Amino acid sequence: MAEVITAKTAGFCFGVKRAVDKAYELAGNGEGIYSFGPVIHNDEVVGDLESKGVKVLNDEEELMALEKGTVILRSHGVTKHVIDMLEKKGIGYIDVTCPFVKRIHDIVYEESNERDILIVGNPDHPEVQGIVGWCRGKAIVIKDATEAADFKPVAGRGYCLVSQTTYNYKKFEEIVEIFKKKLYDTHYVNTICNATEKHQTEARDIASKVDMMIVIGDEKSSNSRKLFEICSEQCEHTYFIQTLKDLKLADDHQVGSVGITAGASTPKYIIEEVQDYVRNDI
Repeated sequence: MAEVITAKTAGFCFGVKRAVDKAYELAGNGEGIYSFGPVIHNDEVVGDLESKGVKVLNDEEELMALEKGTVILRSHGVTKHVIDMLEKKGIGYIDVTCPFVKRIHDIVYEESNERDILIVGNPDHPEVQGIVGWCRGKAIVIKDATEAADFKPVAGRGYCLVSQTTYNYKKFEEIVEIFKKKLYDTHYVNTICNATEKHQTEARDIASKVDMMIVIGDEKSSNSRKLFEICSEQCEHTYFIQTLKDLKLADDHQVGSVGITAGASTPKYIIEEVQDYVRNDI
């Protein structure tokens, strides 16, 4: 029987729990409940909410077609334009944007009045798109260290650098160092949330000690993919799964110890299913 080490930080963070709890509360309050984009990046949770009447609006066109109801603004946050649209149409909304993300909105809204905004993160992620939508001036998304090295600052221009909340902390530090060598009038704000930093630190530590590492999370979840990336660097046999049915282990691999962690959008019951299987069947 393999030794199993489950990360204490695995699963829902404060912001996700708050968003999911509010969505389930609203789901039981009648018809006409929508979410603009999935409330969180987890198909299991989103599917369950949909079965309880929470319909996902996938884009602004679907939002514009809405005549009545209540719209949940997802944990990743939305652009200021979306909120303005809802208020203009007179559609009620509940904002469950993660407080750490909301802090970034406030920072870039104020700073962008006088500075260009540099956002370290994935330009295709809804959190980053939401942050861009709160900038009153120019916003530039920097995906990685290569793009940071290639960036050419405009002489005499001031900048403010922030980060997607779920970005790899060590890689963010590398990017900051790159910018410090080429930018002078710049505000650097570490906006990676505390939960992300703790998740990543614990996952790295566990993965360095075990024979096999299992990361549970949705493929669309940025923080889950970052955990997989970090664990893969420490443990050769690292698996990324969404639920227990996705776990396909190599038959010839001898396992003495197994580590388990999970992204911030992973429900507790999925973590427990994987944990019980590993304890009893490996």
